Amino acid sequence: MPVIESEEHKAFRAAVAALGRSYGRDYLTSTVGSGHHPKELWAEAAELGYLGVNLPEEYGGGGGGITELSIVLEELGAAGCPLLMLVVSPAICGTVIARFGTEQQKREWLPALADGTRTMAFGITEPDAGSNSHRITTTARRDPDSGDWLLTGRKVFVSGVDNAAATLVVGRTEDARTGNLKPCLFIVPRDTEGFQRRAIDMELNASEKQFELVLDDVRLPADALVGDEDAGLLQLFAGLNPERIMSAAFSIGMGRYALAKAVAYARERTVWKTPIGAHQGIAHPLAQAHIELELSRLMMQKAAHLYDAGDDIGAGEAANMAKYAAAEACVKAVDQAVHTLGGNGLTREFGLASLITAARVSRIAPVSREMILNYVSHQTLGLPKSY
Repeated sequence: MPVIESEEHKAFRAAVAALGRSYGRDYLTSTVGSGHHPKELWAEAAELGYLGVNLPEEYGGGGGGITELSIVLEELGAAGCPLLMLVVSPAICGTVIARFGTEQQKREWLPALADGTRTMAFGITEPDAGSNSHRITTTARRDPDSGDWLLTGRKVFVSGVDNAAATLVVGRTEDARTGNLKPCLFIVPRDTEGFQRRAIDMELNASEKQFELVLDDVRLPADALVGDEDAGLLQLFAGLNPERIMSAAFSIGMGRYALAKAVAYARERTVWKTPIGAHQGIAHPLAQAHIELELSRLMMQKAAHLYDAGDDIGAGEAANMAKYAAAEACVKAVDQAVHTLGGNGLTREFGLASLITAARVSRIAPVSREMILNYVSHQTLGLPKSY
């Protein structure tokens, strides 16, 4: 894989960064404060082709991959205005439909996901399942008379359902040969009868709200199933690996934003006779934060390259490592940025305090750091399974 970005990617990164700077942190903060969604930024990003850059050209996308989409999210994050639904709508849902959807599903959803006129949420986590996707209890069964699917269960921490035209729901169906339950993916339109949502009261301030979903014998047509009923985990991880890569991009962008604020402050803030950035007690931790963000970006780029090249197994390992490294680097960068500014780091004027909670989320979602360590110790190092 290339270690150095191509000139095309550098130019693309610069163009996205310019869009991000034209909006910035103040725009996002005021949007969240007023209870609105960043629709202006979303619409302009769509118009420039950034939202669907990873989707196939024949369905209105840019023909790129997760590599390009991760650049979009990272640079918007570095400008202080990341778009969380980039992780969900084009990266998870768009990728799954592009790879496994029927021709009808592709034509119905991909152009709208690419031009931003529709978004799709993703529901996998359940109240009693957490990180253990094998305990998912949302089940789908066929109506023997009509051939329809009947979907029943609950989901929690589903982002952006209020604006999404549909939710891609992970359920389980019974294998006729073994009787075992296997994961399957269903497109559930927002107004489907029996499909209920309730906002979860979060202390995290974000434009994308979190929801609990209840599906009570939700009737779906046979063509609501995405892909092959027997594909199971292959289709599920086609969405989860991009999710981890994009989560890494989100973290790296946030860390870069915080670090840039701290560096600018350290250059100008003078106590006694010199700027505080001249002191190694300030300079070295910021330098370390920068190094760790750069290293996590390299792992993210490796993961994206492997995924775009079709190496799902290699991408799975790298995506987990990238998500872990980026989250750790982000938490450290934000913490050091706040510490560099001292009391000013907790004021609204500098806009860093809210990142403390947001950075913590990067360690928890969409998969916890402990589960990634479980994965690496078991899958990569070959140690006995502990869970």
